Amino acid sequence: MKKVFLLAGWCCILLFCGQCVTGQSRQMEYLDRGLLAIKTTNAVFVSWRSLGTDGSTVTFNLYRNNQLINESPLSLTNFTDTSGSQADSYVLKVLVDGEEVSGMESQPVTPWAQQYLTIALDQPAGGTTPDDVTYTYLPNDCSVGDLDGDGQYEIVLKWDPTNSKDNSQSGYTGNVFIDAYELDGTKLWRIDLGRNIRAGAHYTQFMVYDLDGDGRAELVCKTAPGTVDGKGNAVIMGSDDSSADYRTSSGTILSGPEYLTLFDGLTGAELNTVAYDPPRHPTKLNPTTSELKAIWGDNYGNRQDRFLACVAYLDGTKPSVVMGRGYYTRSCLAAYDVKDKKLVQRWFYDSGSTSGIGAYGQGNHNLSVGDVDVDGKDEIIYGSCAWDDDGSLLYRTGLGHGDALHLSDLDPDEDGLELWDVHEEKTATYGYEIHNAGTGGVKWGTFSGTDVGRGLAADIDPNHRGFEMWSTASSNVYSCKGEVVSTSRPSVNFRVYWDGDLQDELLDGTKLDKWKTTGGTDRLFTFYNYSNAKEINSTKANPCLSADILGDWREEVVYYNSSNGSELVLFSTVIPTDYKLYTPMHDPVYRMGIAWQNVAYNQPPHLGFYIGDGLTSIPTPSIYTPQYSITTSSKLIKSADTRVYKVNDKIRIESDDEIDAVSVVNMKGQTIFSDCAVKGKTYEFSIAANHSMVVVKWRSKDRVFTNKILNF
Repeated sequence: MKKVFLLAGWCCILLFCGQCVTGQSRQMEYLDRGLLAIKTTNAVFVSWRSLGTDGSTVTFNLYRNNQLINESPLSLTNFTDTSGSQADSYVLKVLVDGEEVSGMESQPVTPWAQQYLTIALDQPAGGTTPDDVTYTYLPNDCSVGDLDGDGQYEIVLKWDPTNSKDNSQSGYTGNVFIDAYELDGTKLWRIDLGRNIRAGAHYTQFMVYDLDGDGRAELVCKTAPGTVDGKGNAVIMGSDDSSADYRTSSGTILSGPEYLTLFDGLTGAELNTVAYDPPRHPTKLNPTTSELKAIWGDNYGNRQDRFLACVAYLDGTKPSVVMGRGYYTRSCLAAYDVKDKKLVQRWFYDSGSTSGIGAYGQGNHNLSVGDVDVDGKDEIIYGSCAWDDDGSLLYRTGLGHGDALHLSDLDPDEDGLELWDVHEEKTATYGYEIHNAGTGGVKWGTFSGTDVGRGLAADIDPNHRGFEMWSTASSNVYSCKGEVVSTSRPSVNFRVYWDGDLQDELLDGTKLDKWKTTGGTDRLFTFYNYSNAKEINSTKANPCLSADILGDWREEVVYYNSSNGSELVLFSTVIPTDYKLYTPMHDPVYRMGIAWQNVAYNQPPHLGFYIGDGLTSIPTPSIYTPQYSITTSSKLIKSADTRVYKVNDKIRIESDDEIDAVSVVNMKGQTIFSDCAVKGKTYEFSIAANHSMVVVKWRSKDRVFTNKILNF
């Protein structure tokens, strides 16, 4: 864990650079520069993050063993050091208006010896089911979040037993475990979901995100009596019995209490637990099998236990967590905010049980999130239907259930975002289609008369503006306009930024391919050749995670080591790039995609804007990034209770204490703003925009706080 240094012993430094676009500002993660060095054959490749809060005057200096190695400030975010060795140490320093800013340098890093990092895991011991079937454990889906508030990502890993089941299958399963690890392999905690949470792709959707804005991520997932938190304490409500076993003789769980739990990201401790909504039955804890069939369409837990989840900015500023249940028939969603470390329901939707009405039967095995109606707030895209930010149904296309979807600016000639969706219903008007994500209006599609199991949209061909898209129903690759680009279809799985151009590469299992504009693909990289990297989820063959975790804007890919199952293997590119893009993790559509990537049938993340034309006119994110406060003074009563950030052209202070006075000084020590009669817990004010850095001080009855804001 990296230390967070304090300014004047009072509170941590908050760094905000760049100008925000008009409109609401979203609370997103404070991140450090993610400095990464990798030894290659003849050099050391070094890369780092550009932040969504960086201004146009931010550049960089790179130091090897305390010696500056670039001749002039670096505007790009990667550097190939031909004189570097594995024994060297690198530090990155940030310049604003050509001057290095004290306190913004990275922690020193030494190069990886190879193109991957191995992360040692604490593999759970296997067990035996009540019907005497043995099982072991393998790593499964991962997510990332800054669990300890140091500006660096930690990995949250779900362990699946080898006897995990699809909902349609009978049989007992082993318990599901969720672990948290630093990237150096330090284990932070383990949560045991217990015997009353079944194992399989559709049961446990875990959301990792900073939901309350304190600078540290939390974990939210479904729990039940028998769940044990990261501190070893039972998760239980009221008089429920933590030792109860609600499994049927076929291993399914059709009765008993269901919970939704908020866990502390640093310790894994239970913070708050509420009754799970949406429930199996609107009014009964233990419905009969005939009642279940009337509600969900079957009585053995297949449709009722199809869960989805996501994080969405439903008010345009703060994140909410949304839990879904059902999509083949009945579809229900419940949205929650986190306030004072408690889950507070925001809204609830129930499609009812009547076919052809509302969201009934319109859900996918996955979902996506984005502001599709351009009102500054997120909508939830379920496949053939979408929910507005207030929980009302935005539209239904009537095309039914599907297994894959892709949301982005697929057609940059059209306003807003588009969705590429494939459909399982053999009678659907379209087996695959692209529609306006805000209205549901289909742009074009094709009737297939088949169950279209997979589809992919990615910008792979620079000769055609916009994304290309294809599915398993046809050998054709289409442009976003519906024109046939090729009759030679590539893999239909994940897309990844890897080689440094502005097009996507194609990831299938452990094989990474590059599309050729003449058709077909070339092999770019085979991850299996390194450390026995292994994909997950059977025929879905996806990585444990693909996301921009370290280094520049290209993505890392995480697998597990198939030789023993006790290691994760994290890969990063060593290919130089002449393009500079702020980290995709500061783009809301992409970041929400990382949060939901572990949900059901995993899908790859996409940016919420098109980069194929170049990076000169891409949108600047309107975000602020609260950093976790670590306090050491005995005068401070609480930690993580004050925040300061920029909102467009203003500075905003939020405090749990009433603010008495505020002052701002420039870097010459001159006071440029003061107000000694504030009297409120929230204060927003403007100063002249010609200061590259200011220091904001504010006082409450018992405390004084100091914060820096850069490039105002």
